[in-house]
Amino acid sequence: QVRLVESGGGVVPPGGSLRLSCEFQGRIATRSWLSWVRRLPGEGLQWVSGINPAGDLPSYLDAVKGRFTISRDNAKLTMSLQMNGLQPEDTGLYYCTLGEGLDALRDDAARGQGTQVTVSS
Repeated sequence: QVRLVESGGGVVPPGGSLRLSCEFQGRIATRSWLSWVRRLPGEGLQWVSGINPAGDLPSYLDAVKGRFTISRDNAKLTMSLQMNGLQPEDTGLYYCTLGEGLDALRDDAARGQGTQVTVSS
């Protein structure tokens, strides 16, 4: 069984930074790709970033490249997303999700309860 718990969201002005964290439990999570996906206001889920089980192959949505950095520590069972240069269009509910790319967007993909990120002046 997989358990994913996100934290670290908040309200920041444009240009601000936040660091999201995900605590994960379950052997399958340690051996799987993990991703951050977000639900933008009034829209469906959007994949943001993913990282392989070893933690050495990150991937990013073009819109966040150079601003967001994903990392994971399997020993501590945590994954993080450092978000710099936040913009209003980054506002949304961010989920830690099992899987990568389209797999992470499936309705039946394991994910946490989400953490809200709001970028507003």
